[in-house]
Amino acid sequence: MNLSESIRVAWDSIRANMLRSILTTLGIMIGIAAVIAVVAVGQGGQQSIMKEMEQFGSNLFYITVDWRRDELPTGREFTMNDIEIIKANVPELEYLLPCAQTFSTIKSRDKVKTAQVFGTEADYAHLHPLEITAGRFLNNSDCLGKRRVVVIDEELAQELFPRTSALGKRIIIDNQTMVVCGLLKADNSIFSMGTKVIYIPMRVWLDIYPGGSISYIEGGTRSPEEVKTAMQSSVKILEKRHHSEDLYQGMDMEQEIQAVNKVTGVMTLVIGIIAGFSLLVGGIGVMNIMLVSVTERTREIGLRMALGARRRDILLQFLIEAVVLCLLGGIIGMALGIGGAFLISALAKWPPLVSWTTVLLAFTFSATIGIIFGILPANQAANLDPIEALRRD
Repeated sequence: MNLSESIRVAWDSIRANMLRSILTTLGIMIGIAAVIAVVAVGQGGQQSIMKEMEQFGSNLFYITVDWRRDELPTGREFTMNDIEIIKANVPELEYLLPCAQTFSTIKSRDKVKTAQVFGTEADYAHLHPLEITAGRFLNNSDCLGKRRVVVIDEELAQELFPRTSALGKRIIIDNQTMVVCGLLKADNSIFSMGTKVIYIPMRVWLDIYPGGSISYIEGGTRSPEEVKTAMQSSVKILEKRHHSEDLYQGMDMEQEIQAVNKVTGVMTLVIGIIAGFSLLVGGIGVMNIMLVSVTERTREIGLRMALGARRRDILLQFLIEAVVLCLLGGIIGMALGIGGAFLISALAKWPPLVSWTTVLLAFTFSATIGIIFGILPANQAANLDPIEALRRD
């Protein structure tokens, strides 16, 4: 019996018990689907994150409180004076600004919404790819003069003022009246998660929220080569001013990218292990059903041997049947995985990255499972005594 005939016989055997065959390969389907979906979504998300992070530039860094410390933050880790002193003593800096954020209720004349109120300075626009659609961003006069002006997300502006432009209109943030001086294009990036944002001067933010504090500091240098020097110098000044070592940690874009790669790598590994267990269970299921098939077809095996089939032919026949069974589960799993990847990506709003390499590996892995878990049943069938096999009922 040639290979094509063996595959046809294997397919006929599977088709005769299609429901049983599909249920048998359920573990393989789930495992393959999980691997393809996770890899596609993970790589797509990673690519989208990298693309968005590249827009910030490689000369950007952050300084935050090291949250791994046992001590709880006091809220006095960063001050406006810190910003001025660091600017005066770190020549590599081009920009340095404080950032703080909280969620608040935003009111217009007849609308009430919730949004993130973000306190910062005018230079924020130089460090981030903001797109002003009307009006202007915060300027130095706004920040130093504590002007009650805001720049808001255009989608939020449309919700607050559905029938007219929000530019120049008054809104109320925590009982404080503010004037809209600019509108921003809605941020639909991965980092925003659909959050509506309102930008206000940092000093105004601290006045509105007296119990709040600066969350972190952002800095920008003239060249990427100066980032680490500027970041380390800034951290040292903060530690000296606040008499606390190891309180602050700096992170540049290179470290951010490494962190993203580490997180996605760990997630892929965890899901891969879970999928591996699923494939193991699926392989055991295939082996069990093939052993049942050998028992059910004992007389058929004996008859084939009596008609001249060699033990090698019988072994190959059942091995091919196990491989075809696993490939059936693998193909269905691939279809489910690709469909699941596109569904998850549509909800997460980033494109999946389905690579042919992953699909080919999944296909090969399915066949390998069939070979590994099909050897025992195939060997058992090949070693049957033809006379004893023909005597079976």
